[in-house]
Amino acid sequence: MPSSAAPLLSSPSLLDHVRPQALTLPESGIVEVFNYGRGREGLIPLWAGEGDLPTPSFIAEAATRSLAAGETFYTWQRGIPELRAAIARYMSRLYGVAEDPERYFVTGSGMHAVQVALALTVSAGEEIIVPSPEWPNIAAGAEAAGARPVYVPFSFDETRGFWLDLDQLESAVTPRTRAIFINSPANPTGFVASHDTLRGVLDIARRHGLWIIADEIYGRFFYEAGEGGLAPSFHDVMEPEDRILFVQTFSKNWAMTGWRMGWIEAHPALGDVIENLIQYSNSGVAAFMQRAGVAALERGESFVVHQIERARRGREIVAQGLAGSNRVRFAPPPGAFYMFFGVEGEDDTRQLALKLVDEANIGLAPGTAFGPGGEAYIRLCFARGEAQIMEATDRLVSWLKK
Repeated sequence: MPSSAAPLLSSPSLLDHVRPQALTLPESGIVEVFNYGRGREGLIPLWAGEGDLPTPSFIAEAATRSLAAGETFYTWQRGIPELRAAIARYMSRLYGVAEDPERYFVTGSGMHAVQVALALTVSAGEEIIVPSPEWPNIAAGAEAAGARPVYVPFSFDETRGFWLDLDQLESAVTPRTRAIFINSPANPTGFVASHDTLRGVLDIARRHGLWIIADEIYGRFFYEAGEGGLAPSFHDVMEPEDRILFVQTFSKNWAMTGWRMGWIEAHPALGDVIENLIQYSNSGVAAFMQRAGVAALERGESFVVHQIERARRGREIVAQGLAGSNRVRFAPPPGAFYMFFGVEGEDDTRQLALKLVDEANIGLAPGTAFGPGGEAYIRLCFARGEAQIMEATDRLVSWLKK
């Protein structure tokens, strides 16, 4: 028996037998900067897509009560009935859709929802269209499954911000295309698809027989509709039989990033297929976590509104600061909670992010982490308290003016 496992783990012969798709997945540029700056005294961390508030106590307490009651056994693969009913009520209230629990399936995070959607729609050797710059996990998830992401670049100008050219989108369709991924409001760009754009994407999908994977997790974070407004949604323009899979998460609205819980919304005819995919991936989300999800949906509306208003104020502070720096190209994002901006004279944003850790004591995410078209930008998450965002903006602007 070997005296140590280390030589085996580093053996080239073992790596020779790993699936190429696993070996070639890119390392996370966000995690690289995160690890570089982790533990720095006084550093303000704006690199991750989360705020600074912990999960509200009424949500955590629901999980604690469930654990105390002994809910620690295998559970419903589609999600406990109480949570699916709560999701149905929530979505009906927001979008006016029919209150149908059979449309909703609980997953072990938004990323798990994406992986299930990919497993349902895209096979090895096939293609999924991804507007870019984009949250990197969708492309990496497709690549891990052996599929190929086909990037369509966002257009940008400082008046209009980021926008999607539908002609370019349709020109990317090939005989191998099976799906289009649309994240609106978008991470990292803040892009929000108008109803006309959503109709255009839907028309393309219908003409070519494609699925749409709709990531609308930031739908509540929309700054052009006034207080309480929703971003435009495929719910507003679709027909019941359209091939749309919605992926959702508890992470953003209710400060539950560490809980790893989300859901898929789909036509009930897909229920048995989705149930199987959940069974063969994580065998269902822990019941005590789902009880927390019920509490979030039923009692968390005031917290969500508070989160949105904090982000709205953070957006204003950062936009005002950057506008006065004279070195930055950006447009205030209409949605999500990220400022995605370029800095004059800084073409290597990976190095820029590392320098900002060392020289300004702030943590931002490099645009190189977000695929083609993101290389010249850097991402700042402004979903935090006013004092912290003001301090971070002051540090950033002072560094820019050196």
